[in-house]
Amino acid sequence: MKFKITIHARSGAPPDALDLLWARLGSDRDDVRFAKPGVAIIATWMSEAPVTMERDERKDVGRRAVWDIVSDVCEGAPDIRSSWFAVSPQS
Repeated sequence: MKFKITIHARSGAPPDALDLLWARLGSDRDDVRFAKPGVAIIATWMSEAPVTMERDERKDVGRRAVWDIVSDVCEGAPDIRSSWFAVSPQS
């Protein structure tokens, strides 16, 4: 399942916020792979949610997994804030 990490509207993030996050994320963390093909970071959640879950529930679990990684990375870095970013399913 794919998600995109973008700048949160009205966050006051600097123009290089995604680049700062990307430099700390790397290409792989836990069950998530990251790529930066353009103006967003694409996160591919590799974990398999239970088949009994509805698709919307699986999206929520995956989005939360990606958000938790973003939050952890930002918490350990003095120059980026998690409030600058948004995670949403990639359409």
